[in-house]
Amino acid sequence: MDWDKLRIFHAVADAGSLTHAGDSLHLSQSAVSRQIRALEDSLKTTLFHRHARGLILTEQGELLFDATSAMVKRIEAATARIHDSEEEVFGELRVTTTHGFGAMWLAPRLAKFYEKYPDLKIDLMLAENVLDLPMREADVAIRMKEPSQADLIRKRLMAIRMRLYASPEYLEKNGTPESVEDMQDHRLICQNTQSAQVSAGLQLNQQLLSIVKTTLTVNNYFGVLQAVQSNLGIGVLPNYIIDGNPQVVRVLPEVESVEVPVFLAYPEELRQSKRVSAFRDFVQEEITEHRRSLRALSDQT
Repeated sequence: MDWDKLRIFHAVADAGSLTHAGDSLHLSQSAVSRQIRALEDSLKTTLFHRHARGLILTEQGELLFDATSAMVKRIEAATARIHDSEEEVFGELRVTTTHGFGAMWLAPRLAKFYEKYPDLKIDLMLAENVLDLPMREADVAIRMKEPSQADLIRKRLMAIRMRLYASPEYLEKNGTPESVEDMQDHRLICQNTQSAQVSAGLQLNQQLLSIVKTTLTVNNYFGVLQAVQSNLGIGVLPNYIIDGNPQVVRVLPEVESVEVPVFLAYPEELRQSKRVSAFRDFVQEEITEHRRSLRALSDQT
């Protein structure tokens, strides 16, 4: 089959529209349509159902799209490895991690990374679902459990725990609980039990929800933190978000989840990637610096 026609088919299937595919390919809609018709004629099958809302793949189109998707990913992997043979760190690095860790721990630190590697572009993909690294849905993953996929290089970065936090203003007005039973007199702020979250956090939330009388549930840690800082109650949050934050204090130090390991992983084929190595080393250095600053803060107090 003609690769040019397959490339155009893949763009149309991905976009679901001749117009949008044409824009991405810098071709007219009519030129894209002619290539699709020619491909369908050569295969003697229909690849798309056409209707007013756009294009939907037929069963035969789905089979071909699976094949072109695998081809595109292999080409991207080959291109990345070619680029990684150069001395400079440049190109695109696709990093996936959870919403909480990505938005509240990693993103604020990336300015330092860009200062060191200004020619590297990062595509930060925040999602609770696990992307397929061997299939190149991402280059690097940072996850709150050890990856189970084969052919991955993995590095344990640190361990986190879920703990209870409140603002000083809230505690001054409402008092500080001395035991878990005292939580029934306070509003609990946590992720709702239907939200995607680490199992350790879910277990702690369920335990506390069985005690308290009033709650505010949110579907992400950013919302929980904002509510805590707004003096709405006592929140359940991972310690990596809070460490060193003067706006909140820990409540009931004996109450916490079990340890949750944090792993960085990437495909075996990217072992020699300078982009991946630069990012991996940066994250490890930031964790070391974070621990050092916490120890210094502890020594001062």
